[in-house]
Amino acid sequence: MLSVVRVLVPLPDHDFDVTEVAVPWKILDEEGGHEFVFATEHGATPACDPLLITGVVFGALGAKSEPIAFYRQMEQTPRFVSPMTWSAVDVTAFDALLLAGGHAPGMKQYLGSDRVQAITRAFFAAKKPVAAICHGVLVAARSGALSGLRTTCLPKYMERSAYLSTFWRRGRYYRTYPAYVEDEVRAAGALFERGPKVLFSRGTREDDRPAFVVEDGVYISARWPGDAYLFAKKFADRLK
Repeated sequence: MLSVVRVLVPLPDHDFDVTEVAVPWKILDEEGGHEFVFATEHGATPACDPLLITGVVFGALGAKSEPIAFYRQMEQTPRFVSPMTWSAVDVTAFDALLLAGGHAPGMKQYLGSDRVQAITRAFFAAKKPVAAICHGVLVAARSGALSGLRTTCLPKYMERSAYLSTFWRRGRYYRTYPAYVEDEVRAAGALFERGPKVLFSRGTREDDRPAFVVEDGVYISARWPGDAYLFAKKFADRLK
């Protein structure tokens, strides 16, 4: 009988990206043999960025209907409703780490956490699979684990375009920090790969052509929610 693969998913109390959590959860859940274990700072039930459910501007720029449906399923699961605390995490009890992204202000709790960064360093040191997407790559960069590794993350042109097209309504909603994600990842010594330039085309369960994922050893990274399906598939392959 195959053992269950336990995947740790640290999250902020609120504002994480719907697609970047729910799509990997669904893809791995369908495969079976994977257990997602969620963790928040003090054990609070997490909540996604609500604007990604309703739409950022005029009902647009939010998550697609399928990832939202996955999220509605996921938020009913016991491990999501009652997550563990970051301080209680024992890296030796897990097989892999998923670092999701998000750009709303509540993400700073997670992106700037010394504890989450320490957990991330421990996974890299143990050579256990680590998958990071979008702003989640910042956690890996800030942990000091990305120096010399190939990676992608939210490209500067995407972050700038989203900010400039919505600042009139949402202010700095798309600019979590003064520095662009790409610039901070590069400054951490990572070997950044931008991938093909896209703004609106997203990968789907059936079509990975618009998606881009970088793999370097046990580390997997992706740029934005549009890469989530391919990212999840590559992560699942890595866990087999």
